[in-house]
Amino acid sequence: MNDPETATLMHTEDLPYITNDLKGVGGEIKVEPAHFVVEEIPLYEPSGQGQHVYVRLTKEGWTTRDIQNQLADLFDLRDVDIGCAGRKDKHARTTQTFSLSLPNTDDDEVAARIEEHIPVDLEWVRRHKNKIKAGHLLGNRFRIVVLDPVEGALAQAEAVLHVLRERGLPNFYGPQRFGRQGDNAEQGRQILLTGQGPRKRWLRRLLLRAYQSALFNTWLVARMDRGWFNRLLVGDVAKKRDTGGLFEVEDAQAAQPRLDRDEITYTGPIYGYRMWWANGDPGTLERSILEDAGVTEEMLQLAHLNGSRRRARLVLEDLEVEAHPDGLLLTFSLPKGSYATTVLREVMKA
Repeated sequence: MNDPETATLMHTEDLPYITNDLKGVGGEIKVEPAHFVVEEIPLYEPSGQGQHVYVRLTKEGWTTRDIQNQLADLFDLRDVDIGCAGRKDKHARTTQTFSLSLPNTDDDEVAARIEEHIPVDLEWVRRHKNKIKAGHLLGNRFRIVVLDPVEGALAQAEAVLHVLRERGLPNFYGPQRFGRQGDNAEQGRQILLTGQGPRKRWLRRLLLRAYQSALFNTWLVARMDRGWFNRLLVGDVAKKRDTGGLFEVEDAQAAQPRLDRDEITYTGPIYGYRMWWANGDPGTLERSILEDAGVTEEMLQLAHLNGSRRRARLVLEDLEVEAHPDGLLLTFSLPKGSYATTVLREVMKA
């Protein structure tokens, strides 16, 4: 087992590429918000009735929290009265839905006040019975411009995308998860090892989740190194794509065609004391990652980390690239919790 004081975490820039046999196109992103367009894919459509007003809007230059604060001030609401499915980037053009607990306010009045006082593009206002909570979305659609790529970039990008469609994409956590300095995960690790850390509860959770994410990335790299990325193994905890149900793989040979058709995928550990552990060789690998980190299940329990499973391999059916006046335009969709940067790093390798 590694010494807990000297064990190091893999940084996102050191993660392997699934397309490592192909060159990237270089370039840059996010020069302006219109070059990075994100649209939430809703989990459900509002019914038209209920005490919550759903507001679909597009913003630029504002964080999700900024918009929540604007809505709270405009309608004299508490933070708990406003819901959203997830955070969106400030330096992008993002479309998402918010819910406001306004049982007695006319929908037209809601729309008029937003359009007058908040600098966003309002798409629609509708009612529903429940508040939008974190994770209430299927995923996100992306339209991303890569500026100033290398000469011949379109052909190179098409070659990378062809391989990604065939092999799938490792569902790594992106650098956004680890903070501007990239040290959130290490701080989370120290909380686990020492029991010491910031007093603010939300900050502790942020740092601990970053460490869970780093451990997942480490596990996925180890799986790839073993040649198991496109293979199911006996003992894997697999996930059904249509229902999201989890099950343990007992006959890997019989289940492999379902993986090949993207009906199921294996999952990786978001380490916690209540996590569903894999068995067999996959289980041995999962436990070795935690042991090498010097972390015990008791530490996870003391930190109140329940744990879960994360889809490890993504098949991108709508991944496309075309020429753009400023370079290349990439379009694709990702399930919730997945990062556009995992696609971009394979294409750009910059």
